[in-house]
Amino acid sequence: MPVLQTGPMRIASITAEPLSLALTEPFGIASGAQHRADNVLVSLTLADGTVGLGEAAPFPAFNGDTQAAALSSVQASRDALGASDPRRFRAVSAALAEACPSPSARAAIEMACMDAVCRARGVSMWHWFGGKSPALRTDITIVTGSVDHAASAAARAADDGFATLKVKVGGGAIETDIERLAAIRNAAPHATFVLDANASLSAEQALALVDSFGAERSRIALFEQPCGSADHAGLAKVRAADVLVAADESATSSRDLPALLNVVDVINVKLMKSGVIGALDLALAARALGFRLMIGGLVESDLAMSVSACLAAGLGAFAFVDLDTALFVKDAPFVGGVARRGPDIRVDAIAAGHGVGRSPPSL
Repeated sequence: MPVLQTGPMRIASITAEPLSLALTEPFGIASGAQHRADNVLVSLTLADGTVGLGEAAPFPAFNGDTQAAALSSVQASRDALGASDPRRFRAVSAALAEACPSPSARAAIEMACMDAVCRARGVSMWHWFGGKSPALRTDITIVTGSVDHAASAAARAADDGFATLKVKVGGGAIETDIERLAAIRNAAPHATFVLDANASLSAEQALALVDSFGAERSRIALFEQPCGSADHAGLAKVRAADVLVAADESATSSRDLPALLNVVDVINVKLMKSGVIGALDLALAARALGFRLMIGGLVESDLAMSVSACLAAGLGAFAFVDLDTALFVKDAPFVGGVARRGPDIRVDAIAAGHGVGRSPPSL
């Protein structure tokens, strides 16, 4: 049996290294495509030698965050944190808010900190977040691209058991998206849809996509961020057409929520835009205000995705789950974390922390 540390805890060191991950295909959204996930791996070591891992997944096309910015931010954060007590998560988060301008780097340091503390205590992060439910069911993304690509991706997803398809729209001609959506509906006739425009459409363009479903309109489960982050009137107009609307780019912290009342129905919580503590606060505040919750991510491996899954399954209040980007990553250098089988994700086998470790070196 491992001996669990019960005395004082201190951060001994924080290191960061580039983590560039090949993808199965470019991950395209309305504002651009990521051909490789240029992420950052953060290692946080406690004074007793316990190591926690975190992953930053900047996506320049989403919010301008980059791998270089994340690496620089981790470097700048070392002096701010010093030999802090890592159990004081909120104190750590407050220090990072001042010293760490990259949101993905803040997320990585916070998750590495939580991972180290949970490992030292022998507690899974799922239990730390509440342990409500052991399982989640995710959608899978159909990225931007041609009509033929959309149809083949949808058919493959349906064969793999995915009942909800998240379709990236916007960034091109509306007529092309209408064709893509028709092809996807034909290829996956039993699927429901989350449409995601990443803030790229006017309300009129978004509603044209909705109307293109005709008698199959009920297959649209959610329209995520159809209009610009500050276009609350546009978001409300789409919502008024009897469509559930989610805020993503419009909701990066709990401070954004009052302005979104009666504008959207759902808040998309992402570690990479809010940090771990910020994401937790956003989820709790959104739930208290009556919003429904969605858990999502940027282009992350199962390291960061395992933390998001522990948060969502631990709280047990997420109506929409979008934790699929690890399925687009090839040869991530990790073992452990969540268990996946098609759309089904389980967290109850995680023994301590987020459960992800480095792959052993090849012989």
